[in-house]
Amino acid sequence: MLARWADAAALVVVVAALAGCTRDRDGSEWDSAGGEARPASFASDTGPPELPRVLVDTRLPDAPRGRRIRVPRGGDLQRALDDARPGDVLLLEAGGEFVGSFVLRKKEGSGWITIRTSAADAELPPEGTRVGPASAARMPRLITPNGDPALATAPGAHHYRLIGLEITAAPNVERNYGIVLLGGDSRRQRDSRDVPHHLVIDRSYIHGQAALSTRRCVALNAAHAAVIDSYLSDCHDRGFDSQAICGWNGPGPFKIVNNYLEGAGENVMFGGGDPGIRGLIPSDIEIRRNHFFKPLAWKGVWTVKNLFELKNAQRVLVEGNVFENNWLDAQSGFALVLKSENQDGAAPWSVTRDVTLRYNRITNVASGIDIMGTGANIDESAHRILVQHNLFERVGAPELGGDGRLWQLIDDVSDITFDHNTGFARSAALMLDHLEKTFVVVQNNVLARGDYGIFGSGRGEGNRAIESFLRGSTVSHNVIIGAPATEYPNGNHFPATPNEVGFVDFRGGDYRLGRQSAYRAADSNGGSVGADVDAITKATGGVVLR
Repeated sequence: MLARWADAAALVVVVAALAGCTRDRDGSEWDSAGGEARPASFASDTGPPELPRVLVDTRLPDAPRGRRIRVPRGGDLQRALDDARPGDVLLLEAGGEFVGSFVLRKKEGSGWITIRTSAADAELPPEGTRVGPASAARMPRLITPNGDPALATAPGAHHYRLIGLEITAAPNVERNYGIVLLGGDSRRQRDSRDVPHHLVIDRSYIHGQAALSTRRCVALNAAHAAVIDSYLSDCHDRGFDSQAICGWNGPGPFKIVNNYLEGAGENVMFGGGDPGIRGLIPSDIEIRRNHFFKPLAWKGVWTVKNLFELKNAQRVLVEGNVFENNWLDAQSGFALVLKSENQDGAAPWSVTRDVTLRYNRITNVASGIDIMGTGANIDESAHRILVQHNLFERVGAPELGGDGRLWQLIDDVSDITFDHNTGFARSAALMLDHLEKTFVVVQNNVLARGDYGIFGSGRGEGNRAIESFLRGSTVSHNVIIGAPATEYPNGNHFPATPNEVGFVDFRGGDYRLGRQSAYRAADSNGGSVGADVDAITKATGGVVLR
């Protein structure tokens, strides 16, 4: 029986102890494509943001010792779920339809209950390989006939693994409020003892329909929960936020790895609603090797905001992802938005802190990253954020609308580091506003000036902006293409054109520095400025499947 936890941090520690989940799939202490890369200096003397303390181990458990129970098409799936015991495997007939709103119950014991397709393992992509719609013929279909979820958890449900399932809504449903709900919202889950835990969605296809308004494909309000190797699509709504994955009332740890993620409002978001459990902060979040994507056909049809947003989260690693397509609509078009926000006014502890964004590719977006310190009535502004070795390309294309800004800092964020990034934006490299106690490091980057370079609202470009909004911060060893050298601090570099940087093939999209580039030994440690493009290519290899 799980103990009552005083707060979210204690819950994470207890879950880790129960699960032994300090390792990733390969059993290593940390499976990171980019390694433990660190910039040479930080915005404060407290060091880099803390990485997740706990990792969700999603390796398949040993061969189950329980029963293998076949559930034929038309069979009573809810009864089979109710009768299942830890260690059992439920084999749902491949290609069969199961219509209803099914619930995973709380069971005694700690063995896993596996709910999977009856298709043989050889007919599914192997463990660690992403599925797609082409695999649907070998999957059973769980179908909600109305606005209720197709699959949800009862309070305290635990140790369920879903493998090779298609989960959706019936074609005639016009509105749905969530297709898979792991955990409850602030009204239904107000006690830490009710938090479901040890839940894994593995190689599954979860989707709406082309004309369906749905709030989200997966609600992740749980502990020790993962979505891996799966395909989430047509998660969209009109006039309301919608997500492929959203969590706001579960403590974590969470793992979101190797998925295709379509969401109109925000593809993935943590926060966005006040937790029902006092003091709860979604924590220890691993987001790697996902393709965040919005189809351009959604423009003017569904309500669009951004590709990724944090409003209440800590110890987050975002690594090796591809973020593609975002435009001006219900927000200004930033691809990634990070801020502390007390969404409904009852959770002043809400905070975004200790976030590491590295080895990602962000492409075809109206603007890049917006980091905002504070909303109303919060205890801590957003802080301790590292943006390192990321590639930003095609930022601010006119057809996407928006301001065309690469990065933006507003409202007293603190301890922010931009290190070894390469980015090209139409309007501004860095926009600053409402900053008084901000400590920032901007170093070793290759940036296009655009129209305004580093610009402070009401202050102008370069030194005037830096002295007004970033007093005491570090802006050095950057290559700012097209910026006037006299307007910026010494120690930076100002080639007039991309050709003078010495890229291998700027027009062809190869942003590595060629052997003859003057900037291969120009960073703060005598190495190359800009993002490690080879490491990004390795980290994102195979993420985009066309």
